[in-house]
Amino acid sequence: MALNSTAFSQPPSFLLTGIPGLEKEQFWIAFPFCIMYAIAVLGNITLLLLIKADTSLHQPMYLFLAMLAFTDLVLSTATLPKMLGIFWLCSREIGFLSCLAQLFFIHAFSTVESGVLMAMALDRYIAICYPLRYFSIFSVSVVVALGSLVLVRGVFLVVPVCLLLHRVPFCHHHVISHSYCEHMAVLKLACGDTRVNAIYGLFVAFIVAASDVTLICVSYTMILRVVMRLPSTEAQLKALNTCASHVCVILAFYVPAFFTFLTHRIGHSIPVHIHIMVANLYLLVPPMLNPIIYGVRTKKLRDKVV
Repeated sequence: MALNSTAFSQPPSFLLTGIPGLEKEQFWIAFPFCIMYAIAVLGNITLLLLIKADTSLHQPMYLFLAMLAFTDLVLSTATLPKMLGIFWLCSREIGFLSCLAQLFFIHAFSTVESGVLMAMALDRYIAICYPLRYFSIFSVSVVVALGSLVLVRGVFLVVPVCLLLHRVPFCHHHVISHSYCEHMAVLKLACGDTRVNAIYGLFVAFIVAASDVTLICVSYTMILRVVMRLPSTEAQLKALNTCASHVCVILAFYVPAFFTFLTHRIGHSIPVHIHIMVANLYLLVPPMLNPIIYGVRTKKLRDKVV
């Protein structure tokens, strides 16, 4: 790698450190990561095959669940194979364009997952608050349109992130203190003025979080208002039970996501290895848990699996 000049527009490659401070332990950390990845792949592929094969599952809730399973497969597969290569084979090098590709898939499909969770919250809101109009509002064409809109939003918001990084000059520093290519981790290596990159990254995070989290909170507030007015406790519990799986999935996705986002910007006192571990689990635990949560708590899916 030619490092004689002070900066170059596109470095040939970067080096990923894995988990800074835990280089000796990460060989063993890789084993539970590998098990979780295997569960995520097996669980989400099973869900996709079940929903595709059984026409009785071609309903809005299960179609959204299929979108979530596909998104989880992309997210986990974009990170885990390379991560395991770093932990087990010391394969730390990643090409510049490969790094941008990984960054694109991680951020685009994280945005897509957030959008799918928002769509699922709207689905539960209509199902509980307007049950008689549910199938007329959430027809298959509407579900497909919503899914397409969420995918297009993720792609169009993240493509400029990659283009902006592509034009930024980089210094001699080419070591990324992370297990995968993440926007802020790569941006820290850049030379020159990166304010546009940082501002646009914050803009994307704010747009996605503000719109999706707000709609999710409003949906569940309306759901709780309707549920509390139901005449019997049994009816209330039954209505809440239909939302329990989705709430668990939302918490599993957004809690580590917000922790990772805030740690990059204001959590400088948090040890780096804790930050990186949470960032790794953020892209692994939800894909592993989602099929388990829905498979266990949804009777129809549980029966199909059996």
